[in-house]
Amino acid sequence: MRVLDVAPPPTTLSKPSRLGDLLVAGGVITPQQLKKALDYQRTKGGRLGVCLIKLGYLTEDILHSVLTRQFGVALIDLASCEVEADVVKLLPRDCVVRYQVMPVKRTGNVLYVALSDPNDVVVLDELRFRTGCKIIEPLLARESEIREAIDKYYGTSKEVELQNLFDDLPAEPADDADTENFEIIAEEELDLDPETLKQQSEEAPIIRLVNFILVDSLRSGASDIHIEPFDRELRVRFRIDGVLKTVMSPPVKLKDPMTSRIKIMAKLNISEKRVPQDGRIRIRTRLDGKLKEIDFRVSVLPTLFGEKIVLRLLDKQNLMFDMTRLGFEPESLEKFDRAIHKPFGMVLVTGPTGSGKTNTLYSAITQLNKPETNIMTAEDPVEFNLAGINQVQIFDQVGLTFAAALRSFLRQDPNIILVGEIRDLETAEIAVKASLTGHLVLSTLHTNDAAGTISRLLNMGIEPFLLATSLQLVCAQRLVRRICKNCKQETELPPLPALRDFGFEPEEIETLRLFRGTGCKVCNGSGYKGRVGLYEVMEITPEIKEAIIRNATSVELKRVAVENGMITLRRSGLRKVRDEVTTIEEVARETVH
Repeated sequence: MRVLDVAPPPTTLSKPSRLGDLLVAGGVITPQQLKKALDYQRTKGGRLGVCLIKLGYLTEDILHSVLTRQFGVALIDLASCEVEADVVKLLPRDCVVRYQVMPVKRTGNVLYVALSDPNDVVVLDELRFRTGCKIIEPLLARESEIREAIDKYYGTSKEVELQNLFDDLPAEPADDADTENFEIIAEEELDLDPETLKQQSEEAPIIRLVNFILVDSLRSGASDIHIEPFDRELRVRFRIDGVLKTVMSPPVKLKDPMTSRIKIMAKLNISEKRVPQDGRIRIRTRLDGKLKEIDFRVSVLPTLFGEKIVLRLLDKQNLMFDMTRLGFEPESLEKFDRAIHKPFGMVLVTGPTGSGKTNTLYSAITQLNKPETNIMTAEDPVEFNLAGINQVQIFDQVGLTFAAALRSFLRQDPNIILVGEIRDLETAEIAVKASLTGHLVLSTLHTNDAAGTISRLLNMGIEPFLLATSLQLVCAQRLVRRICKNCKQETELPPLPALRDFGFEPEEIETLRLFRGTGCKVCNGSGYKGRVGLYEVMEITPEIKEAIIRNATSVELKRVAVENGMITLRRSGLRKVRDEVTTIEEVARETVH
């Protein structure tokens, strides 16, 4: 055990009985500051020392210095201590959390305990009673270190809650099935009748477990939940900042009850396990003291060992409608803004699934949403309800396709039309014709870059002269993770040839500084927190129109666009590396040179 400042000072001050009086007598704070701190304590609660720190009247280091001198206690560095399991068992977790203490070492009837206030006689008496130790020897420690030690040795509140859920679950059958009956038992398990499945899914532990997963995904800032059944494992993963992370592995026996519970919540058919199903869950929960309503888009897919479930979190509060904060470079944003404010034409946003296309389009139509404007959208599915905008849910089974919706839109006197995705020639032709007849059309495509969008539409069968006339702008985008601001540190530069190969100009390298996150509690050790967009905005200039009409290749189109001032995805990423927003590794993962 490493202890700092263990030797008490040779002399101590004549000590008043209370901390506040002690600090005033030592000239650390004024009587007026003490009065304000006591008023604050009565209103907000908490220890006086913490209140004084929050009000800015003293620092934690000054407080510790006064306490060690006055009470002759040692200041301990909990981060470098190793606490034995027998010592941890002396106090339950609820006790150490309530009093913010950490048992450190036991010698006979003496128990050394780290706490932030060595003068708290009530706490020391309680610890003496609970542990049966005759002497409680207080050690002074920082509150942040005490909290980290509690999480390390007793588990975080999330881990404890999850374990309690698993402890409440029904026990496994006492007798294992023999090998011969294995196939029959598996067959019977898959064919449980709907009433049995419903009954299992409505048992309290299952409800609590599913609720826990949904709420924990909100706490973690996840965008998707994956519940995946395997032969001998059930895995739950969250997609956080674009990267999947395993968060728990419930007992495999919970596969059917969990699936049924989610299906019931999403109003799906629990007895149908052979075909994919899609639904929606809306929950209301209190998070960080605020009441939140969240939608989950549910997709159920039959796999070899059961049904895989993916839930997409649709939190309107996470939508960023301010386009200046999405990550556009100023010159790219100016081009995009100019295109969406034209009275007619077609603006396309491209990129893979999960690249933020919906956010960009919603930001655009929110900016265009005025009382004198009729905006109509066709989406599959409608992810967020936007006030003042007519949104249509595509339903292929009854013939309400993108093409059918578009035809109807043209009879609804629209000013602006948003098509969720151009998937086929029919939808593309109607969108092009609509943009040529006085409507602004916004839509998405799945292509790798802006220039590739032109080739994709031409390959679909759109005539080059129609495309050149109707298309106003193409925006390709990706999302990369932001460096965590809490643990951001400068790192060494790679060799110069590597930087040049990556795309940095020689003049950029001279002043370049690279940063990365070292990993902390705020970012769950990943070094990243949040995401930012990379944007490649190709404005259809006369030169590009000419290239489209002569059926130029994607490579030639990209070259002409760059000559006309287009910032590529890689160049957008390099700027964000230079601005200390993200890392080279993130840009390399999402872009090509």
